[in-house]
Amino acid sequence: MVQVVFDKVRKAFGDTVTIPGLDLVIESGEFVSLLGPSGCGKSTTLRMLAGLEQPSGGRISIGGRDVANLPPAERDIAMVFQSYALYPHMTVAENIRYPLRKRGVPKPEQATRLAEVAALLQLEPLLDRKPRQLSGGQQQRVALGRALVRDPSVFLLDEPLSNLDAALRAHMRAELIELHRRLGKTMVYVTHDQLEAMTMSTRIAVMKDGVLQQFAPPAEIYDRPANRFVAGFIGTPSMALAEATLLRDGGGARLQIGAMMIDLPGRHAAAAPCAVTVGIRPEDIVVGQGPWQALVRLVEPTGHETIVALEAGDLALTARIPGGPRLHAGETVAFDVNRARLHLFAADDGHRLALDITDTTPPRSA
Repeated sequence: MVQVVFDKVRKAFGDTVTIPGLDLVIESGEFVSLLGPSGCGKSTTLRMLAGLEQPSGGRISIGGRDVANLPPAERDIAMVFQSYALYPHMTVAENIRYPLRKRGVPKPEQATRLAEVAALLQLEPLLDRKPRQLSGGQQQRVALGRALVRDPSVFLLDEPLSNLDAALRAHMRAELIELHRRLGKTMVYVTHDQLEAMTMSTRIAVMKDGVLQQFAPPAEIYDRPANRFVAGFIGTPSMALAEATLLRDGGGARLQIGAMMIDLPGRHAAAAPCAVTVGIRPEDIVVGQGPWQALVRLVEPTGHETIVALEAGDLALTARIPGGPRLHAGETVAFDVNRARLHLFAADDGHRLALDITDTTPPRSA
């Protein structure tokens, strides 16, 4: 078992603290993505795990062994960089074999491992080519091969797909998912791309300003964001967030959002009345029926669905409608919201408020 543990890990550059104290446990065989906006500390976290940055405090362990003071070569890790970092004067075969040659692995074993990796990544026809003769996707597969040939305990991937076009990114995502399934190795993946994190990860660590905001499976991150930051960051289009008031209404509660009043099913009014932030995802807005009116500000057809920007008084919403456009900017439409899918957050610190909502039947678009 190769568990990766960050125990109160701190990183400072001079007087600037980028990681104030990270606690994170990555289980053996997981595919964990470090996700967050630029400057959130995800790459610094990966570089500390790789040994390319020295932590200012705390403990990092791989497989129960403290590696904080070990050089990268002694950590039993392999890293794939954004830039591929291939040697231009070497062939594909020479690039893949280089880590083995550097470690003095016998040539027969080098040849065996090269053949295994080339077959796994479908690189056999490319072994005699130089990097300049390869496409971006092929170069990325070679960089993966150079990491795989070492057979490390942990793979570290630092935004490896960011230089590829959309079609190649989708193809490489599928290849990485299949690769992880076959190998069963621990993989730690840095990305700012939500789609990559949501589709590939067993768990996602969402970071902001060096602080871990939530660490959970993708579905939980999306369906039950731990706080207002995660709610607004995860999802494309993003969740609409609005200030509201939670009011008592007999044994239940009501939400007042501007002039809108929403009855909430279930027993969750103990803390009312109080100020809250309400979050509504685009797929939970029903357009074409409902008790409220909104102005259509923008219609964006994407082929399989249409994204519609709505304005209801001071409330700005984004709705996702299956199929092609049937609305036009400037018209007024009725709308409703799926009350069972509302998200409430504390107005002060933004943490998620638990709701006992019993109505799980979503309304449907007309």
